[in-house]
Amino acid sequence: MEGIISTLNDLIWSNWLVYLCLGAGAYFTVVTLFLQVRCIPDMLKQITQGEKSEAGISSFQSLMISLAGRVGVGNIAGVATAIAFGGPGAVFWMWAMALLGSATSYVECTLAQVYKERDRDTGEYRGGPAYFIEKAYRHTPARKFMLAYAVVFAVAMILAMAYFMPGVQANGVAAAIENAWSVPTWVSALGMALLLAIIIIGGVKRIAMFASLVVPLMAVIYILFAVAILLTNASQIPEVFGLIFRSAFDQEAAFSGMLGAAIMWGVKRGIYSNEAGQGTGPQSAAAAEVSHPAKQGFVQAFAVYVDTLFVCSATAFIIISTDMYKVFEGETEEGAVRYAGSLADGIAVGPGFVQAGLDSFAPGIGPSFVALAILFFAFTTVLAYYYIAEVNFTYLNRWIPNSTARKTLIWLLRIVIIVSVWIGAVSTPGAAWALGDIGVGTTAWLNIIAILFLQGPALKCLWDYRRQKKAGFDPQFDPEAIGIPNADFWVERKAEMIAAGTWQHPDAPGTAAAPADTSAAGRPDGGSTIVEK
Repeated sequence: MEGIISTLNDLIWSNWLVYLCLGAGAYFTVVTLFLQVRCIPDMLKQITQGEKSEAGISSFQSLMISLAGRVGVGNIAGVATAIAFGGPGAVFWMWAMALLGSATSYVECTLAQVYKERDRDTGEYRGGPAYFIEKAYRHTPARKFMLAYAVVFAVAMILAMAYFMPGVQANGVAAAIENAWSVPTWVSALGMALLLAIIIIGGVKRIAMFASLVVPLMAVIYILFAVAILLTNASQIPEVFGLIFRSAFDQEAAFSGMLGAAIMWGVKRGIYSNEAGQGTGPQSAAAAEVSHPAKQGFVQAFAVYVDTLFVCSATAFIIISTDMYKVFEGETEEGAVRYAGSLADGIAVGPGFVQAGLDSFAPGIGPSFVALAILFFAFTTVLAYYYIAEVNFTYLNRWIPNSTARKTLIWLLRIVIIVSVWIGAVSTPGAAWALGDIGVGTTAWLNIIAILFLQGPALKCLWDYRRQKKAGFDPQFDPEAIGIPNADFWVERKAEMIAAGTWQHPDAPGTAAAPADTSAAGRPDGGSTIVEK
């Protein structure tokens, strides 16, 4: 079985996936005119001003669910693994992946908002890659093929989110707690399983509430610890950054010849951590109550920064500035040691690096603090995974006419993810990470290929948002006005607002505003690269 898992992992995570992720991020950066930098004010504004409703959660709550999924074991153990096998230069490539991935996140999450719908059982908003892959092509001859593609994606996402990925997070929690307090892994597994069951029964509202309370608090405390360590070692700050940049371009003698490993591990762990392009962010993005899809696209683009530039960087600085890391040849701890640092022997690659770094700064605190950080980060990630799995399960459930049968299947899904948390917690770390990589890689392949073909509506939304904002309006989305078919939710929303007399749009009759600029000059990319369906 280990041989099969290893072969699948190598096949899915070939260099071609790395090229695809980097290439897609670079492409979306260009066609959106560096949206990830230019639109930061819009990102911050929407995070603080978004509203919620009975059907949808606020932009901030959506961001917290998204960050719950992004900020997890990958931000601690994943960063340590990248440094161990790719050298300090891997951190730079994680940053590069975050910068490019922010544009990718905008595209996929905006598409999720464009094609979202209401759940017929709960009334909550549902959406994501499975939904937009099917709906975007519903009026074309390719509709049957795209429906099959959407179903394949939904099945792959359910397997990844309900079985493969939770095991990685649970394994990280169990290992950290055992290292800090000598608690047997089965005890940690039981505690996580019970708490998970209590929360997921409450649905998206309870998940959003829990994530909104825990994620920001734990992330801020964790980052403050990293800042304190950096300030204590202020004289080393230039050297830390210098080491990262030199190693990233094979200019550091101690890590010469590791450029390929630095890129591979940096991009691989960057994708795993920030999830841009993986197809996980769009589910929570679709749940938000906004007046225009681009608004939530901006919020989710910013989520990538919080995850990688803040939390992952905090981990890297803790490890490198305290010199508590090792770098190995190859991709296992059996390889030759390229750099030993000040790390004591016997500490395995993973959370132990961070625990040792914090312990050198504040003796006796490191193991316990990292164990708590991983506990909260990883547990909220598992909650986000469940929500993503439920959304895709609901997508497949749409063909089941009986509501009782649909609800029974949701309960079966809950049992599966609880069992996967137990199994992951008591499994070996290598097996858990390998299965997690297979899950992430598969959904990334399917999603990135899809959004490269479906980018048109997301880019049109960006152009439409800018036009309305320039005209002095709070942007409202009218898909028919900009030629986006099958966005049924938004067409119904417009009709309801017109009937209520609350519709305000630059194209509304009698509005004193310039008509839509449909020329190439009015588009954010000059009209040369927008792909029409």
